[in-house]
Amino acid sequence: MQKILGWLVLSVAALAGGLAGAHGSATANHGGIVQTSGETWLELVVKGDTLQLYLQDDGDDMPTAGISGKLTLVKGAARSEFTLKPAGGNLLEAKAPGAVKGSKVLAVLTLDDKKTKVSTTFEIK
Repeated sequence: MQKILGWLVLSVAALAGGLAGAHGSATANHGGIVQTSGETWLELVVKGDTLQLYLQDDGDDMPTAGISGKLTLVKGAARSEFTLKPAGGNLLEAKAPGAVKGSKVLAVLTLDDKKTKVSTTFEIK
């Protein structure tokens, strides 16, 4: 009886582990830094003085039309805020001079329903 119970517990644990990862994991499709906030995946890419933020909803590109947001760049005690603007597809962009290694970037978005907020923090490496 104990053997059957042991196998049953192991089988359930194996199945539960497979279901937990069923939605996939967030991946950096553009060479940036990825963070998740609920089912929203955010990928920050630094290109010179421009910060790009790619959005996905559980792995599917999330259109940025109607999404607003801001980035706060933190370097030591200094803070600078930049407005994100839709740049087509699932991309938001902001001109943000001074984004260097070691800086932190706080992203706060308001989705197109004008009620839902998404936020996360990145560290530029």
